[in-house]
Amino acid sequence: MTVDHSRAPVLEALEDYHREGRLSFTPPGHKQARGADPAVREVLGDSVFLGDVLATGGLDDRLTRGRVLQRAQELMADAVHADHTFFSTCGSSLSVKAAMLSVAGPHEKLLIGRDAHKSVVSGLILSGIEPVWVEPRWDAERHVAHPPSAVDFDRAFEAHPDARGALVTSPTPYGAAAGLQAIAEVCHRRSLPLIVDEAWGAHLPFHPDLPSWAMDAGADICVTSIHKMGSGLEQGSVFHLRGDLVTPALLGMRADLLGTTSPSVLIFAGLDGWRRQMALRGKELMGAALELAADVRAAVEEIDGMHANDRDDFCGPELADDFDPLPCVIDVEELGVTGYQAADWLRRNRGIVAHLVDHRRIGAQITHGDDRETAGELLSALRDLGRAARNLPAAPRVDVPRPGELRMEQAMLPRDAFFGPTDDVPVARAAGRIAAEMITPYPPGIPAVLPGERLTEPVLRYLRTGLTAGMYLPDPSDPALDTVRVVDERAGGER
Repeated sequence: MTVDHSRAPVLEALEDYHREGRLSFTPPGHKQARGADPAVREVLGDSVFLGDVLATGGLDDRLTRGRVLQRAQELMADAVHADHTFFSTCGSSLSVKAAMLSVAGPHEKLLIGRDAHKSVVSGLILSGIEPVWVEPRWDAERHVAHPPSAVDFDRAFEAHPDARGALVTSPTPYGAAAGLQAIAEVCHRRSLPLIVDEAWGAHLPFHPDLPSWAMDAGADICVTSIHKMGSGLEQGSVFHLRGDLVTPALLGMRADLLGTTSPSVLIFAGLDGWRRQMALRGKELMGAALELAADVRAAVEEIDGMHANDRDDFCGPELADDFDPLPCVIDVEELGVTGYQAADWLRRNRGIVAHLVDHRRIGAQITHGDDRETAGELLSALRDLGRAARNLPAAPRVDVPRPGELRMEQAMLPRDAFFGPTDDVPVARAAGRIAAEMITPYPPGIPAVLPGERLTEPVLRYLRTGLTAGMYLPDPSDPALDTVRVVDERAGGER
């Protein structure tokens, strides 16, 4: 069957809605901007409200006879070599939970790379799935984690033959990619599914010089954030399915359990438009982005005290299997400042907003939306930072644990620890207690502490010194981290 990727069903239906002058006595209550506050209309523009229509009974009819969303999802699946695609307007945080719930249930085991995003941990808390953590490959010199290897997953399956499947994050926010084909083969030898959290990989299917993407590598379910490296709006996510280890009906049912009954047509339109853009011009756009990123990285290397992490840094034995250069992760340790200081200086003094920030790096993400002008602004600001760094206060020390100190015992199921009886204890007395909350440096959003883990002094010291240095911790119950929420074992909280 010939597929016409010049079509965009959601956008076309929205255009029809306006051309036909439909008058809706339905949500949303702003009634095509007419009821919106004038000050809001001035800031957002009426086009936002004009695109905000009811999906069923607005964009499509009451019985969805136009199959608007279904046709858009079919086109997306074809563009990325999937059998089925589902749109989500709740971000990949929802999509990955739907994927997990399609593979394992309460008290069933799922192998998960420990460098998973906090949304995966939230899925564990909600579902009662028992995680079997697979250790990332840790670069002790650069203090960065890379995805686990196929051998790591194979060993974990050997130790836990009752596991229902596996989940791996690839690429990471740092651009490190896993050997997905080998990991998929490990799973499929056991007739078990592989979920790939590919939130940072929306662009991967569209250029041969980028790492292999999950569907082409043989994964069963892939979760992708179109808003991260693509052209979608924030919260725009898709999850794709291939093969017969998970049925589309089951995956759809799990997604329906979690998703909103009032999806945003604006977000659907962004997903639909991104697919058309990439299907028609993806290789050209991604090729230009790769060329631009290469030039930016080369220019960064000319700035004293800065280094753009590259394939040689991240790939090799016991490290990552592949590398995406577009996140453009810049090490500023030799400047004598932290990534937190560097990011704050760039925003405050040059209006440049970095994404990923840690104790020694900043991420300057390059996409197809950048050009020579935006790259020039970035490089000019980085050069200014290089000159200004000598006058910044001495970088606060962040006590990053050694690899063996980072991992803590999973003493309870995340769900049991989170929902059971708890107590708030001073952080100085928290070591040895079982955490009842997540504590997550953000971005990139990989929890340092999970509910059910037995806390250790090195990890607590890392978080305390990180917070003092400028680390952002959005989720602990005490933002100052003077206290930590732990399981009240006197109330029978420990198994």
